[in-house]
Amino acid sequence: MNNNSSPNEQIDRFGIYIHWPFCLSKCPYCDFNSHVRKKEIDQNDYCNAIFKELDWFSENSNAKNVSSVFFGGGTPSLMSIETVDKIINKIYKTWSCNSNLEITLEANPTSVEAEKFLEYSKSGVNRVSLGIQSLIDDDLKKLGRQHTAIEALNALHIAKNNFSRVSFDLIYARPHQDCKSWERELKEAISYNNQHLSLYQLTIEPGTRYAELYKKGKLQIPKDELSSDLYNLTNEICKNNGLMRYEVSNFSSEGQESVHNLIYWQSGQWAGIGPGAHSRINDSDGYRHSIITEHNPEKWLDLVNKLDNGIIKNEILLKEEIADEYLLMSLRTRQGLNIERYKSMGRTINNKIFDTFKEDNFIKKSMDNAYLQLTEKGFLFTNKIITELSN
Repeated sequence: MNNNSSPNEQIDRFGIYIHWPFCLSKCPYCDFNSHVRKKEIDQNDYCNAIFKELDWFSENSNAKNVSSVFFGGGTPSLMSIETVDKIINKIYKTWSCNSNLEITLEANPTSVEAEKFLEYSKSGVNRVSLGIQSLIDDDLKKLGRQHTAIEALNALHIAKNNFSRVSFDLIYARPHQDCKSWERELKEAISYNNQHLSLYQLTIEPGTRYAELYKKGKLQIPKDELSSDLYNLTNEICKNNGLMRYEVSNFSSEGQESVHNLIYWQSGQWAGIGPGAHSRINDSDGYRHSIITEHNPEKWLDLVNKLDNGIIKNEILLKEEIADEYLLMSLRTRQGLNIERYKSMGRTINNKIFDTFKEDNFIKKSMDNAYLQLTEKGFLFTNKIITELSN
């Protein structure tokens, strides 16, 4: 990722997100739009509905060239190989696609799902993101995961043999975790994969099982000082092993950044397909739309069958709303906020607030003065800095 790249580099990119909302079980920390169903899912019905939404976005967006496709969830690796294959073929028939199209599929590292990896790769998936979450069996049980550490490593081995690009997730700042144990675990993780890691601090999200336990005093997570130490340690270990932070929680070696996620963070366009998906698209007149689909899978399916899309909200964003989103997302990245692009949205940086944060070594400008960037120290206070800069 080059700080001297064009401000339009991500604007011109278009991504397609396919949401598969079903899971075998609900993890206690998860607040994503994921659902457990006892009866078998009719994948043909959902595939046909996904086709209808793809057609709708093709007709209503001015984007013509696809840079990335991302199967997220839920648990997309529960999709049949046939379903994934059909959706990828549909996208190729509907849009012009980059020759180096990035196609990512999120997968759980169970042996059953890993068996599908070869066929997924034959369908065109070239990047897999594994939800490993921990390399410690006891912690995996507490996190509600359905795999063991050995199963996760076996799945990782199979993934590396079948996909050119591999990433996996880990959660840290877990209950009773200290710096020494996290250091051992993270170094072990990097020894297995040094392409891309998504490293998330455990947060207590409203409405989750963990939120209930935390409220009752039955779940203890690291205090602020330890959380800060774990955060800094994470960056130090990754940096020393050739993995650079390119977003608050994402680390990669050079050239292994997720194209799809960069589209989000640099305010490009993307079509969100499936239950509860969010989109940002520009219409033929250049207006930017914020779109949300029906959250409940069955209601979404009914809506699509009636209207050819499951959209429950479609709003044209005001110029100031577009600017606020760009500030919020871009400052999460190493590249940062392109100052000229921000000005083109009718906004300027408050120099007084900038100087205060600069003096505290929270923020800086790139060497060519084109980008506003958070320092490593500043990343610890991302939300506070963004809030004050946007006022």
